[in-house]
Amino acid sequence: MDTAIKSPLDTDDVLEQAASWLAGGRKIALATVIRTWGSSPRPVGSQLVVDDTGAFLGSVSGGCIEGAVIGEAIASMKDGKPRTLEFGVSDEQAWEVGLACGGNVHVYVRPESDIGLLQQLIDARPIALATNLETGERKLVHPGEAAADVTAELSEATRVAVRDDKSGTLDSAEGPVFVHAFNRPLRMFIVGAVHISQALVPMARAAGYDVTVIDPRGAFATEARFPEVALREDWPDEAIDALKIDTRTAVVTLTHDPKLDDPALERALKSDCFYIGALGSKRTHGKRVERLTEIGFTESDIARIHAPVGLDLGATSPAEIAVSILAEIIAAKHGKETLR
Repeated sequence: MDTAIKSPLDTDDVLEQAASWLAGGRKIALATVIRTWGSSPRPVGSQLVVDDTGAFLGSVSGGCIEGAVIGEAIASMKDGKPRTLEFGVSDEQAWEVGLACGGNVHVYVRPESDIGLLQQLIDARPIALATNLETGERKLVHPGEAAADVTAELSEATRVAVRDDKSGTLDSAEGPVFVHAFNRPLRMFIVGAVHISQALVPMARAAGYDVTVIDPRGAFATEARFPEVALREDWPDEAIDALKIDTRTAVVTLTHDPKLDDPALERALKSDCFYIGALGSKRTHGKRVERLTEIGFTESDIARIHAPVGLDLGATSPAEIAVSILAEIIAAKHGKETLR
């Protein structure tokens, strides 16, 4: 893996860089945001990896406190001890990184030498790393796992953290335990390489989705129209079968063609994906409902489809429609579908 420092702040990049540096014989430390109060540039669970030369990847504050954290990370590599750091971010510092006001942040810094653990955090998702902040004891916990060393309290905290994609601290009888959730990536399957898709793809990627555009019409799904995007030119049902929908997947159909949209919707309705959206007017959707009913889908099944797709923002242009679609997907992800 290329060890050049990259700008993206994705947790996977941090973990993969950490594993790469360890494999290359470098010492490293990981810094993790464990609590925030007030305005914070980076959410709980954000990470930064530092090697013994001071090279780093990731962020715990967007730039406000990185220098101090890196210094403590290097110190932790030297003495082998983890530490919890508390910082107050002033209004002036917050303004410099684009926030309206300051706040407080707690960062847990720990020297890391367990490459096997890092690899499990990358490969064995969904999973959580539970760290006792007083003793330093750690354990990997799978959601719903019934293990002798996992209390019912920790098991439930892990289930909720993974479900909500939200890490946090559990006040247990053994002391504060930071439950760090590591989920599979968010994915979006877009059926139809159309103008709306061209606007939606970069927005979705910026929001953290791995995007695949599916369209068997070769003239539509081209690299020129969708640079650096995963493209599938097989039929939507075949593509979705190969990609394997899961609970972290959103499916959006945008072709207006039942021959393409319907097979994708059938696959989506038989899955546990968290969002299904279909472009088309209420009249178009009414005909879609009739077709899906005829092949055996129930009213409650079909009610999962957001149609017409997107929040009602009065959108008219492809870019505006793309905004409304992404907004609705974000609302669904966070259980705010009553916004519709």
